[in-house]
Amino acid sequence: MTTIAVTGVTGRLGGRVAHRLAAAGVTQRLIARDPARAPRLAGATVARAEYGDAEAVSRALDGVGAVLMVSAAETPDRVERHRAFVDAALAAGVGHLVYISFYGASPTATFTLARDHWATEEHIRATGLPFTFLRDNLYADFLPSMVGEDGVIRGPAGQGRVSVVAQDDIADVAAAVVRAPGGHAGRSYDLTGPEDLTFAEIAAVIGSATGRRVTYRPETLEEAYAFRASYGAPAWQVDAWVSTYTAIAAGEMEGVSTAVPDVAGRPATSLADLLRNAR
Repeated sequence: MTTIAVTGVTGRLGGRVAHRLAAAGVTQRLIARDPARAPRLAGATVARAEYGDAEAVSRALDGVGAVLMVSAAETPDRVERHRAFVDAALAAGVGHLVYISFYGASPTATFTLARDHWATEEHIRATGLPFTFLRDNLYADFLPSMVGEDGVIRGPAGQGRVSVVAQDDIADVAAAVVRAPGGHAGRSYDLTGPEDLTFAEIAAVIGSATGRRVTYRPETLEEAYAFRASYGAPAWQVDAWVSTYTAIAAGEMEGVSTAVPDVAGRPATSLADLLRNAR
């Protein structure tokens, strides 16, 4: 049986995929910077590797048929680390690479980190490796954490809409694709929820699910930068935070895809259902 490798297994998305593959009896290799933190799963072995360590990645991927490459943690050198991982996968003879990208990945995307994903996609294409790109929209699971202690979501998103997607939906699609990658070669899937929502609507859904009053307060760019800079984050990180909202205001995060039902074989999860099931 061909071995599947999964990265990001100590995180929420990679861990979800690894558990799904184990439940299906799939032989897999879990790639982690700290093997002690990797889940212990039937049919799985663990290999130590960091994205930027090409030698370690090449060893970890030796004999692997397909790899799920969950994008690395946000850092200024993330694209360089991605490229090193991809080159090592090519050197190891990996047959197919499934990359977790982002909705609207483009060199001119308003969301700054979507440009990093585009650069990674372009590098993967240039290697000639068979690939599939999973372009996730904003994680629906993350939305409650955007609510401040005062019950307010703040951001310069205006009246823009976003088709937020549940991480479980992404994991179901990723598990299906990495198990049978041939049928998805060369494809890019936009992974979204079943509806486009404004932040005012998102606030109402969260409020209904939690029983508290939650509202959305649009910010100006000046307000958005000043508020987030108060956390002491570096400028590139503040730009990323603010541009998450301005991309929504620009209409770049809107648009419902059928990829989740098409690939996972079930309806995409609405924000209301996600929050209801999380109780």
